[in-house]
This record gives sequence, structure tokens and C-alpha cells, in this order.
Amino acid sequence: MLRVSHTGELLEAGLDEAGRGCLAGPVFAAAVILPPDFAPQYLNDSKQMTARRREVVRAEICREAVAWAVAEASPEEIASLNIAQASYLAMHRAVAQLAVPPTHLLVDGNRFRAHATLPHTCIIGGDGLYRSIAAASVLAKTFRDERMAALAAEHPQYGWEQNAGYPTARHRAAIREYGPTTHHRLGFRLL
Repeated sequence: MLRVSHTGELLEAGLDEAGRGCLAGPVFAAAVILPPDFAPQYLNDSKQMTARRREVVRAEICREAVAWAVAEASPEEIASLNIAQASYLAMHRAVAQLAVPPTHLLVDGNRFRAHATLPHTCIIGGDGLYRSIAAASVLAKTFRDERMAALAAEHPQYGWEQNAGYPTARHRAAIREYGPTTHHRLGFRLL
């Protein structure tokens, strides 16, 4: 059973990212503020959900959240900053886009670049513990998967519609055969 809140504050925003370990595509992050009674049946860490359930829950989050936002950092930003800093940048961008300002940030993981004005708490495995982080996990993953499927239409040989840019055998074989694209993270070991 996912917890409603860490601080008890009504405007606590959950933050999570998707795509840190990929060889291609942007890293996405989401920030979500949920009403206290929000409890969809299948809400969980997005990695524990089927694609179909993620889409159902995504629609519920987008419809019922107090506020939600999704943002990204590009492969160029990942190359210039590093993946951790680019992930924090995407999270900060998502927070800045929230229609309702949060009072506290609940971040999945053990590290975060502090926000200029908002306190935060890092929660290891938070996407499996708190509803707002799980909701952010679902939005970050589904929006990123959508982007990678669109990029796959331009570059079908890499299989991004299935691997979302992660380092699968097929993806690495395609990089060997066709070389990297402008969407690949050139600072990463691609082969």
C-alpha cells in the first residue's frame, strides 16, 4: 500500500525520472502533486506495471492531480552536464512548470540538486513507497516511451519503440552497423 505523504503537507510534489541508463534519447522527469484521496487501483512504481496499466493510470493522474508536469534534458545537455546533473535539471524544469507551486519536494533516489526555494527529501525506492513519486514515475516513463516511439519512426533500425533507447543487444548491434544518431548520448559507452 503506497503512502499518501511524507511530510503531511497538501502540496508535496513527488519527483522521478526515466531514461537515466539509456544510450539514446532525452532523460525525462515528472513532478506530481496529488489530492490526498487519489488511489488508483494499479498505481505503483512504473517498472512494476504493465504498459497497459501505465496508460490507464497516466490518464487518471493527468485528470485528477492537483498539478503535474513533465520535462526533459536533451542528449546534448546530458553530454555537457553528465546524466545525474541532467536528471536534476529535468526535475527542476518539471517543478517550474507545475501550475500549483509545491511546498516540499519528495524525490525518488538518494541524491538531488537542492532547489533554490523548496525543501526536499530523497527517498530510496520512493516510487514503490509514495503515491506522488509513483505517479511521477508513471508520467516520466510513459511520456518518454512516447517520445522514443516517435524517434523510432525516424530511425527504425535501432528498435527504440521496444527498447526505448536502453542498451539491448539489438540496439548495440544497430549502433555497430549504422553508427550513432544525433539522439545518441555520445558521452556514453555505446558499444
